[in-house]
Amino acid sequence: MSETYVIAGAGLAGAKAAEALREEGFEGRIVLVGEEAELPYERPPLSKDYLRGESPREQARVHPDGFYAERDIDLLTGTAVTEIDTAGRSVSLSTGERVGYDRLLLATGSEPRRLSVPGGELDGIHHLRTFADSDALAAALQEGGRAVIAGGGWIGMEVAASARQKGLEVTVVERGATPLEAALGREAGEIYARLHRERGVDLRPGVAVAGVEGEGRVERVLLADGSALDADLLVAGLGAIPRTGLAERAGLDVDNGVLCDTSLRTSDEHVFAAGDIANAEHPFYGRRLRVEHWANALHQPEVAARAMLGKPATYDRLPYFFSDQYDVGMEFRGLPFGYDDLEIRGDADRYEFVAYWRREGRTLAAMNVNLWDVGDAIEEEILSRAI
Repeated sequence: MSETYVIAGAGLAGAKAAEALREEGFEGRIVLVGEEAELPYERPPLSKDYLRGESPREQARVHPDGFYAERDIDLLTGTAVTEIDTAGRSVSLSTGERVGYDRLLLATGSEPRRLSVPGGELDGIHHLRTFADSDALAAALQEGGRAVIAGGGWIGMEVAASARQKGLEVTVVERGATPLEAALGREAGEIYARLHRERGVDLRPGVAVAGVEGEGRVERVLLADGSALDADLLVAGLGAIPRTGLAERAGLDVDNGVLCDTSLRTSDEHVFAAGDIANAEHPFYGRRLRVEHWANALHQPEVAARAMLGKPATYDRLPYFFSDQYDVGMEFRGLPFGYDDLEIRGDADRYEFVAYWRREGRTLAAMNVNLWDVGDAIEEEILSRAI
């Protein structure tokens, strides 16, 4: 009897899992369920080239039109998995239908952390996660406008760059001492702070948004230090929260994501997870990692698909992410936490360098900025654990 594999979530991770199952030889039914009324797409362009109107919608899609039908993948868009019955091995859909499964993959991703301050309900406050979010923000990025970005993480700084490139006045409000400090540390964060200041961004470190005022829509952003910023729009770049509600209600083990082993299997042997929600054992680090980046959503599904089919499978790739801001591109590999030394080789003033985060002489992570073809060597250096 033919088996049915259900994938909850039709973003990059879900779409790549469906592809991988077919490539691994699975001939049963694949049901790919996505809440958005869109073909599966990748999210990095939403804060960069797509937001600026420099790339078409189609370019962000994971697969071209016809891909899913050609591979006999049942793609259900505009539909959500609402409940999981692990005992009966079935899922309930928002359409009222129930679908039985032999294996289930959770790829529900994450959602933006919402701005919760007085006035947070006003029009002109933007969060960024979907095509619809990016379209709404793009329409608001009018030359000469005044944009305030709450949060100096990757999304916030990428949106700040896009807004400046569109000709807006931009202010970034960041609780930390410098943008990207949580990801890179203060010294490397200051390099990005300088980049944005050189492009005309007003950085306000060490302060948070305390409220928003306006007649029906954003007109002023109030800061915790008592100051106020005139604004036409406010973008909340406050990080993301893994969407684990389905897993929790199903009784799966959850702690900062859905807990998985190295093969991405959850506490239920028939259920797997991939992408933003997977908090998986990592053999290189000897602990669990949950990484909210494109590379995990791209590569974890290959491992999950093999594991779902009963094949040997281990996810052991180093964390990787990239960012493009203005004419400065970067790639980052590894985990810098616990470093005691930062070495920069190259010209940081010209934004052409490689930064190495080390502990006791051992390279933990590295970031190449506007220097390419060095990634393999960086990865080998990290994996070697050499001093």
